[in-house]
Amino acid sequence: MKTYIKLLFIMAIASVNAQNSISGKITDTHNNALIGVEIYAQELHKGTVTKGDGSYELKNVPNGKIKLIFRYLGYKTISKNLVIASDNLTLNFQLEETFYEIDEIIVSTPFNKLQSENVMKVERLSAKSIQKLGATTLSEGLVNIAGVSQVSTGTSIGKPVIRGLSGNRVLVYTQGIRLENQQFGGEHGLGINDAGISSVEVIKGPASLLYGSDALGGVLYLNPEKFASENNTEATISQRYFSNTLGTNTSVGVKSSLENWKFLARGTYANHSDYKIPTKERVTNTRFNEKDFKTGVAYSKNKFTSEIRYNYNRSNLGLTEGIGEQSTSNSLLEPFQTIDNHILSSHNHFFLGDSKLDIDLGYTFNDRQEFEEHEDLDAHEGDEQAALRMKLKTFSYNAKYHFPKVGAIEILSGVQGLHQTNTNFGEELLIPNATINDFGIFTTANYSWNKNTLQAGIRFDNRQITTEKHEIIHDGDVHVFEAIDKSYNSFTTSLGLKTSVSEEITARINLASGFRAPNLAELTSNGVHHGTNRFEKGNNNLQNEKNIQIDVSLAYKTAHFELFANGFYNHINDYIFIAPTNEIEDGEQVYSYIQENAKLYGGEFGFHLHPHPQDWLHLESTFEMVIGKQENGNYLPLIPSNTWRNTLRTEFNDKEWLQQGYSSLTLESTFSQNNVSNFETSTGNYNLLNFAFGGDIHLKNMSFSTSLSVNNLLNKEYVNHLSRLKSDGILNQGRNIVLGVNFTI
Repeated sequence: MKTYIKLLFIMAIASVNAQNSISGKITDTHNNALIGVEIYAQELHKGTVTKGDGSYELKNVPNGKIKLIFRYLGYKTISKNLVIASDNLTLNFQLEETFYEIDEIIVSTPFNKLQSENVMKVERLSAKSIQKLGATTLSEGLVNIAGVSQVSTGTSIGKPVIRGLSGNRVLVYTQGIRLENQQFGGEHGLGINDAGISSVEVIKGPASLLYGSDALGGVLYLNPEKFASENNTEATISQRYFSNTLGTNTSVGVKSSLENWKFLARGTYANHSDYKIPTKERVTNTRFNEKDFKTGVAYSKNKFTSEIRYNYNRSNLGLTEGIGEQSTSNSLLEPFQTIDNHILSSHNHFFLGDSKLDIDLGYTFNDRQEFEEHEDLDAHEGDEQAALRMKLKTFSYNAKYHFPKVGAIEILSGVQGLHQTNTNFGEELLIPNATINDFGIFTTANYSWNKNTLQAGIRFDNRQITTEKHEIIHDGDVHVFEAIDKSYNSFTTSLGLKTSVSEEITARINLASGFRAPNLAELTSNGVHHGTNRFEKGNNNLQNEKNIQIDVSLAYKTAHFELFANGFYNHINDYIFIAPTNEIEDGEQVYSYIQENAKLYGGEFGFHLHPHPQDWLHLESTFEMVIGKQENGNYLPLIPSNTWRNTLRTEFNDKEWLQQGYSSLTLESTFSQNNVSNFETSTGNYNLLNFAFGGDIHLKNMSFSTSLSVNNLLNKEYVNHLSRLKSDGILNQGRNIVLGVNFTI
């Protein structure tokens, strides 16, 4: 009897821990084995690659509904939705050749479909592509996406702009949670290093249905780098050098995966001196340095997978006051900012047969300090106190339940929220001590038939803001931050249709509403903001911004030619912006926050040609435009200039020493911006020429990838309309040669 009970116990344990496997063989349409095809299950954080005979095996797959992706450079991506019940599964596939980019899973959309399957068109750019283009920062690299630009302060600080909307209207997600780092400030950058980021997805348009307030203008979704393939360990060392700022960027990473456990870690250090303009002068105190550390661990077993990631970033950013003392020193002058950012996230999947539950938990801690006294950086690392110091703590949660699929209908429901506190420790105040609570509930459905897909959703949100009263004495004047207790509610909806008009033509139309509650700076500011050199006054009577946007997208694609046209019209009620008054306080002009109904409209248009039989040759062209107006006819501030980019790109392979080689020459033509607000000045047109070259080099037993890029090749003198240094007559960066190498061990 005891033996029988023991046997039952062993069988029960085996049953609980029983794991399935998926195996098969991947070939091309001529039945030739494909080596190195990536097979990846996003929810499981698991992946593998095909062997020399095209075979693969993915072990320890839990019961439940999963999505499996098969991708290989030069071939069409395959996405399979699987319901794993028991035992082992055999999947064999033939991949078809394609000369376009690999079709990728889009994580930022509700049902995580391939780009070609999505109702909403989402732009995606890999981190490798950003580095190929020689971008100094992540934000700078994003401007290569049509419809995306940046408000910049020198080379170190950049805030993304999507179709003319910026600041708190563009929500940033990283590690699966929203990034909160006092992003209300005009001189505050992303605070994220591109090392350890695998790709960036950009939703251009209101995404409040999925993400709540602050996604009124769009979303930047940063995907962290993947874990290593199962039972594999690798280490990477990369180095980049920037000629213009005499800068370096060094990153070292290691990752290892077993059948159930996965681990990765990456450390990065960047250091730049003042940037040089085409007149050979350097813009004093635009120097900066950055330390970044990312790590993660994942576990999968039975019906549960979990991923925990942590990111620490310390940035020291000089705040320029113009062109002064010429130096190539890396030691910061004052004023400067020291920003510590901690991001801890937990990403979990529970597989419940035909359904699935996702739970994301996040904690971010942002410590922002501004030093104004005339001392070196090292002096402040002792007992020196920052004039301005704010600590922002945010706990966020996001739970989504995927209902069992009923025929061709998929339904997703969820709740989201956050609890946030801001506390001041410095002598000066930009915003008061405050507490913010968000709560949102939503549902969305997806229905597919024939070659059509319809998607619709609805959401309700509440934001509660309470602040403390403060009285600050500055130069004998008393500045009062009145206490407020505000509640903001909003309903948002969306409706989208994707249809294949023919084999070559795909059409998308999306209608969505969005909202944004006013932020603390807009409600409560009352003092000099040194980063923008103005006295800012908040307005605690501000209402929610609410918008309705319609997007229409048409794409024509054949084997060797692609043509696309995206148009949008965005109407915003109670658009919030800051405008100058005729007052002077504390020696600076006073700016106050006001509201006005507004509209933005425009689009992106382009084509991609790679003529047969010269499939190695690519000609790409994109044109982007946006116009922003107030209801009274005046133009909105900070609207980017129209831009036309033309790129001639080649791809080549030498099996002996150079693989995945590339070269490109880009002419970027920026038009004059004369549609300016009452307190802006026009900006002239200019043309920039950029060059890039690189590939994977194989020399005997050593392999590494290399990239060379030259931005502003002709050292053109120009000023971007969205440069915050424009009002001081300071030019943008001159010629910048960037050399990068990356070793994988």
